[in-house]
Amino acid sequence: MTDFSKLLNPEQCAAATAGDGPILVLAAAGTGKTRTLVHRVAYLVEKGVPADRILLLTFTNRAAKEMLDRAKQVVGPNVETIWSGTFHSICAKFLRHYASLLGYQPGFQILDEDDQKKLIGDIIKKVAKNPKDFVKKEIVAKMISEAANEQKPIQFIASRYLTKIAGVVPEEIEMIAKKYEARKLELGAMDFDDLLVNGLRLLKEKETVREFLQEKFLHVLVDEYQDTNGIQAEFTDILAAKHRNIMAVGDDFQCIYTWRGAQIENIMQFPKRWEGCSVVKLERNYRSQAGVLDVANTVMKDVPAQFQKVLKPVRTASYAKPTLCKGGDGKSQAQEVLRLVRQSKEAGYSYGDMAVLYRSHFQSIDIQMTLARMKIPYRITSGIGVFEQIHVKDTLAYLRLLVNPMDELSFLRFIMLLPGVGEATAKKYWDKLGRQFDPKRREDRDAMGGLLGAKAKSVWVPISKGMEDAESHLKEQAVGKLVEDFIDFFYEDYLREEWEESDAEDRLQDVKELAVQIADSPDGLEGFLSDVALMTNLDARKNNLNMDRVTLSTIHQAKGMEWPVVMVPWCSEGLFPSAKAAEEGRLDEERRLFYVVVTRAKDELYMFSPAMRKASDGGVFPVEPSQFIKAIPDGLVNLRRLMFTPDPFTQRGGYSGGGGYGGGGYGAGRAGYGADRPHYTYGQGGQSSRGGGSSGNGGGYTIKKTWRR
Repeated sequence: MTDFSKLLNPEQCAAATAGDGPILVLAAAGTGKTRTLVHRVAYLVEKGVPADRILLLTFTNRAAKEMLDRAKQVVGPNVETIWSGTFHSICAKFLRHYASLLGYQPGFQILDEDDQKKLIGDIIKKVAKNPKDFVKKEIVAKMISEAANEQKPIQFIASRYLTKIAGVVPEEIEMIAKKYEARKLELGAMDFDDLLVNGLRLLKEKETVREFLQEKFLHVLVDEYQDTNGIQAEFTDILAAKHRNIMAVGDDFQCIYTWRGAQIENIMQFPKRWEGCSVVKLERNYRSQAGVLDVANTVMKDVPAQFQKVLKPVRTASYAKPTLCKGGDGKSQAQEVLRLVRQSKEAGYSYGDMAVLYRSHFQSIDIQMTLARMKIPYRITSGIGVFEQIHVKDTLAYLRLLVNPMDELSFLRFIMLLPGVGEATAKKYWDKLGRQFDPKRREDRDAMGGLLGAKAKSVWVPISKGMEDAESHLKEQAVGKLVEDFIDFFYEDYLREEWEESDAEDRLQDVKELAVQIADSPDGLEGFLSDVALMTNLDARKNNLNMDRVTLSTIHQAKGMEWPVVMVPWCSEGLFPSAKAAEEGRLDEERRLFYVVVTRAKDELYMFSPAMRKASDGGVFPVEPSQFIKAIPDGLVNLRRLMFTPDPFTQRGGYSGGGGYGGGGYGAGRAGYGADRPHYTYGQGGQSSRGGGSSGNGGGYTIKKTWRR
């Protein structure tokens, strides 16, 4: 028999070798959650529990395979017959045997996302009063999915979308959902959500099946329990009801997916739902050095409605405190990230040892551009590179036309954004316009308007209006204003019609941040577009998965990962926590998200709190440090002050770093963008270089009256 006390720490061993009955294992970040589950499986098999009577539920098949492979190393091949996999895959196995009891054939088809959208699209064409103006099939599919996972009527879900998307009629959505269900039955098919819904139905409605499966599984183990939704929690509760041997492993501190259905109540109420439940806390952290854990513990200290846990470092070697980089703006932040990457490389870390983790994708654009310009290899795990995104390509197509009216590909992409304009029609327009189109010329705009059909013509009126000032914007080097007008007169409405609200908002933020980058380009629009072309070509050659690269990722995508060096940009109010989360009362989850990002760092943690954000019109506005940053005592971090970047157009002196940020406050210098542009000067304290204020020739930063956000 294996001596588990020699393989595990006391808390891990207590969980792995616990007797029968319900048990909740609260596994804080980096405390060996997977190791504990692996040895629990090994212990049960050694104890004589038949492997095929153990059920291990995970959220990825990869996690299930890893656990079984590691358990095999402990007790040999006896573990191979364990039932393990995701909730969806386990439900699919049950349904292959018993789907006929619910009206399906055992060989039912599982629809993928494309199949689902096609079916819904076909039904919309037949049912909707005005299919062309109806809600997009992708959004209807999302409504149906939310109704399934939340176990709520489709009309209720559709009503939530009424204020977000035009054209949502709950009664029509309900009719489409019913016809979709009927069509699936007719095809003998289930979609991904049906696997969970029907798996639970099987247990609740078919007594014989329920009793058989309850008897079969002597032990039910659930990984990442904090991420379960209502269906998944009820599914496991029913399966374990007879023998009452259920182990839920998770961490309420890391519940960060409520926006996609996770219910933190499941883990918080687990001891109450299961009478006699034992609770084991894993608090010994094997991942991070003590300074990182001090920050993590501070952030979560005394937060109500949680299981209090204190991370205790196993690594006792001396390391530097985490660093808080304050001051500067987005560009100086990106430059500091670049410096830290180079510094870490020189210190012996590989690029793969470093990660830049951000709250929202648009917050990485400046950093992506800075790393790309300096040929630092990186990979993006939270999506695709900024210049590969559809909405960014749309915007760049318009800007390229302004620079080169003979750019056919950009014209085609731009004009095909209009309603009712396909590729063939767009090519006809191009030929009729003499194979060139200059948005800056009124004659060209009028000619284009004369070619369009009624639907596109109504959209063209505001677009054409937005193009009127393009030439003057270019002459004044107000290139960010070009993107603002593109958004205001057309593209924001387009995004909100094409995408569900949160997705449209994310894309809009990307485009607005792009405007800031263009406005900040020292070489103007043409130089910026040249840089983009070079960076896009470089990105195309980054497909080698084995290449040593810095990781860029959203925090949500980074959960479960770890890196020796972690950098967290934009720890600022309105950005992290996000303004939307604050408005919706989700600050508790934002706090948990901050805890997750801090605990990704093994050796070095750098947090950034810029003092200013730049606007697309050249102005700037102040931002406050995140409330989570403010909660960290000064003694737990090393403070680094960043300088502001110089004005790219006037090339006047930059802004002081180091002590210049402090005592004298921000300098109240003269207008940085010329007297012909009305502005407000922000701040107080000494002028020029006196009193620690801004240095250089009147290098004060300005907030322009025209800034409308």
